Amino acid sequence: MAAPRRVVPLPVPGGHESLRFYDVTSGDGTRLRAWTNDADGPSVLLCNGLGTNPYAWPALLRSDCGVRVISWNHRGVGGSERPADRARVDVTAWVEDAMAVLDDAEVESCPVVGWSIGVNTAFELAVEHPERVTGLFALAGVPGGTFASMGAPLQIPRWFRRPLSIGVATALEHTGWALSPVTTRLPVGRLGANLLRHSGFMLPNAETAVVERATREFLTTPVQWYMHLARAAARHDRVRLSRVRVPSVFVAGTYDILASAEDMRTASERIPGAQYVELRGSHFLQMERPAQVHRQLLAFLEALEALGD
Repeated sequence: MAAPRRVVPLPVPGGHESLRFYDVTSGDGTRLRAWTNDADGPSVLLCNGLGTNPYAWPALLRSDCGVRVISWNHRGVGGSERPADRARVDVTAWVEDAMAVLDDAEVESCPVVGWSIGVNTAFELAVEHPERVTGLFALAGVPGGTFASMGAPLQIPRWFRRPLSIGVATALEHTGWALSPVTTRLPVGRLGANLLRHSGFMLPNAETAVVERATREFLTTPVQWYMHLARAAARHDRVRLSRVRVPSVFVAGTYDILASAEDMRTASERIPGAQYVELRGSHFLQMERPAQVHRQLLAFLEALEALGD
């Protein structure tokens, strides 16, 4: 039986933010912690970044944002339980989770937003279940082969990107038992958030309070489990984009270390009519440039509505 649904207000002075968490059961019986902003507007499924949380999307947590967002936390993250079979944490399982969230919300089909690894899930969903997806909005992510896209702004040779990324993830999965007691208790405050904002991994455009809250929630996941998820995601090959039949938009960050803007551009060129937008930012565009990303999303939804008229 699903847990009682609860509303968690966001502490933004003078705002009208709300976030509701609830439970959904996926196809294999895994209980997921789903969430929605309960806003008025067209429904959109959000396939979030790996192990991330709603707080990374400040513009979409407003009740007046014009978009009804439904999403969920990854298996073993943020209240979602770990599956009985530890191997069931890959993109195939996440597509099943996406379907469960859509079914629970009684949404037959809708546009799908993907961020980071969530782009893999979004595009795989569109290929495997095209009747459920009316459009794709890819933010800072490539549709498959993600680990080969990492490190481009650092001038890491392409042939070395995937083995390096997987090697780091493997090492951290095996040593996470020693790191997690520290990372899950880190007192993330303004100082830590500001250090992250000026690290180059993220840019200082992001609001300190947003970074602080999203990071604090992110660090509740044990390192070893997060890296277990990451290694599973690394097995996802590139999606056959010739099978994508819906309008698509790619929004890339020029200085994105985790998803090459060049790879996003070339992916967009393989989908007829797809739009490519590049913003001066990192992997965290929706935190650094929330208004711009929000405008791009609303414009995309308006274009989809016009196509349906």
